[in-house]
Amino acid sequence: MGEILKVTNLSKSFPGVKALTSIDFDLRQGEIHGLMGENGAGKSTLIKVITGFYTKDSGDIVYDNEPIDFGSPNEAVRHGISTVYQEINLIPLLSVAENIFLGRQPMKTRGGGIDWKVLYKRAEEAIGQLDLDIDVTLPLNSYSVAIQQMVSIARALDISAKILILDEPTSSLDATEVRRSFGIMRRLKEQGISIIFITHFLDQVFEITDRITVLRNGRKVGVYETEFLTRIDLISSMLGKEFEELDSDRWRKEEGPLGEEYASLNRMSKRGYIEEFDLSIRKGEVLGLAGLLGSGRTEIAKLLYGIEKPDTGQIVIDGRKTVMTGPKRAIEKGIGFCPEDRKEVGIIPELSVRENIILALQAKRGVLRFLSRKSRNEIAQQFIESLNIVTTGVEQQVKNLSGGNQQKVILARWLAANPQLLILDEPTRGIDIGSKVEIQKLIIELAKKGIAILFISSELDEVVRCSTRIAVLRDRRIIKELGGADINEKTIMHTIAETG
Repeated sequence: MGEILKVTNLSKSFPGVKALTSIDFDLRQGEIHGLMGENGAGKSTLIKVITGFYTKDSGDIVYDNEPIDFGSPNEAVRHGISTVYQEINLIPLLSVAENIFLGRQPMKTRGGGIDWKVLYKRAEEAIGQLDLDIDVTLPLNSYSVAIQQMVSIARALDISAKILILDEPTSSLDATEVRRSFGIMRRLKEQGISIIFITHFLDQVFEITDRITVLRNGRKVGVYETEFLTRIDLISSMLGKEFEELDSDRWRKEEGPLGEEYASLNRMSKRGYIEEFDLSIRKGEVLGLAGLLGSGRTEIAKLLYGIEKPDTGQIVIDGRKTVMTGPKRAIEKGIGFCPEDRKEVGIIPELSVRENIILALQAKRGVLRFLSRKSRNEIAQQFIESLNIVTTGVEQQVKNLSGGNQQKVILARWLAANPQLLILDEPTRGIDIGSKVEIQKLIIELAKKGIAILFISSELDEVVRCSTRIAVLRDRRIIKELGGADINEKTIMHTIAETG
């Protein structure tokens, strides 16, 4: 296969930061090429330079045998390079058809105006190429995130894309949706379209890619043929460390003695939400919840934190029956909650790092006991240092931090409030593997200090690595609890698969 894109000796700097240093990258005709690395490794910067969002400092880019230097992403699109981002950048209230042809709507030859009949027909043809059967006249937000991403791809293909850049396209999809996306990617590959696939998922990058390029600290570590690359070698190249640091048994066996029971949920249920269950959490314990998407893990967390109200059952906190009237009550009882979707319901993006960190503590104190500016700065700085949050300072807007550092800010928020129980719902989702290791180690350390932790993760190896005990869920029901030697991926998978 010939090269459709070749980047040579590419460098890019921002004030005080060398984002890319002498990067070489090539993309072959009709291949799926994985781009991996920690947050801050330079993946997004490389893509933005290629597509004209940023201007390069030095280096050469050759596309389709011609030197290029796009002045804007729109210019790149016109030349056949389209990017589909993790966060859908279409207009949700417009129809599927209008989004596909936004800015390029077919117009009537007489009288002007959009030719709706032609628009809908062409939209159905574009969607049909992806084997989707949906009503293109309905608003985009009528459909799931997975379908919206397919609409983004349909839009890219309609403008005759030769290169499709997929930036974390599967991070919000379930297993069925991922399989559908991969089927489409393979079909596009067969048609000769080249795909750059940016992801944090190891299983997926090994399943779908032909080659993998790894970046670290703005430099290329290497490019590998996927079929000859081991997982250990990939992780080591991304981290620049040996794989032993990720040894799950070593971490778990260092746990200290467990304390007394701190929280229990007894005969708890909510119709159409989760089946009746019992669950208890002890001080110094990491209780993992394992199960497939939709199995009921997050539902349990929301009942415990008071976001959802049960139909039956009771909650006992620190020996006392408690009615969770809402999150404020949960905070008062010493419970913190790091939600699954940090961007939507975790961080407050326009506020500073300091303001995000002190939110829970100030809520716990109440408006009449307002923290001084000096105290807020001292608390924020303390957690920036102790959690190794990479930031320019307490005043930096949290939206400008990497995903891993945003997650650390949310953890700092609850640690500042001195919690007795922490609910962590997918705390490492969508962040680089280096930050994952740091957060996993932090979870273990917090448990050793006596904090009770309810830990939810879709990655079984992570649940195994961190948990003292695991409750396995299927179809919104707890089906078994595992401890000791039974805490391993094989046992969890067999438990989920068991019938009856």
